[in-house]
Amino acid sequence: MNPYIDLNKIEFVITEACTGKCKHCSQGEHQLRGAVIDGEKAMDAVFKVSEKYNIETVMTFGGEPLLYAETVVKIHSAARTMNVKKRQVITNGYFSKEEERIRQVAKMLAEAGVNEILVSVDAFHQETIPLETVRTFIIEAKKCGIFQKLQPAWLVSEVDDNSYNLRTRQVLESLKDTELPVGEGNVIFPSGNATKYLSEFFVGKTVLNPYDEDPYNVKCLSFSPDGNVLDGNFYGEDILEIIKKYRPL
Repeated sequence: MNPYIDLNKIEFVITEACTGKCKHCSQGEHQLRGAVIDGEKAMDAVFKVSEKYNIETVMTFGGEPLLYAETVVKIHSAARTMNVKKRQVITNGYFSKEEERIRQVAKMLAEAGVNEILVSVDAFHQETIPLETVRTFIIEAKKCGIFQKLQPAWLVSEVDDNSYNLRTRQVLESLKDTELPVGEGNVIFPSGNATKYLSEFFVGKTVLNPYDEDPYNVKCLSFSPDGNVLDGNFYGEDILEIIKKYRPL
């Protein structure tokens, strides 16, 4: 459809709203409430794009996506229908204090076909997010048979012994009994809150944003809660037309 686009992944920022106030967040400050992506239109986009491209992964994240779990479920149900192999959610695990709601959401995700959950736990998240509530979510998701990984954020590098990394290792150790594998996580780059609160750690260092997309070879289609995607907005325009018209700047 477009020589600059060869998609294998679709990702949705469900909302910018978040339950955390993390110093390392590349998106800056978050509120507890915020705009949420239109679930029905997101489903339609998954159907249409998956018919045209070999989509291997559909990912949902935020903010905290599970504040709007019903929307997440719609998107992954569509991905399952289209036989997308990897259906991922990135979450900090803290979207409710109520055990019944946590149990309900875990069951909903499993029934929708989510087959991987990346749980963000580290020194930064655990400054404001209660680890025991996260543990409850991990246990409930595990009961539902969903594969999970712990996904920490590292400052400078995974092997650096700064105070934040030391605390992150403690957090991971405290979750060892869950038997979840620890993923590669990510190395924090200077953007948003990280620039504001952690600037001293970036002095004299070049840290690139690992999520920057090559505009001449777009592999991932990323949707914002306000509908923006590529150079268009799929709330008012067909997603396939947006893809067709895209040109790198």
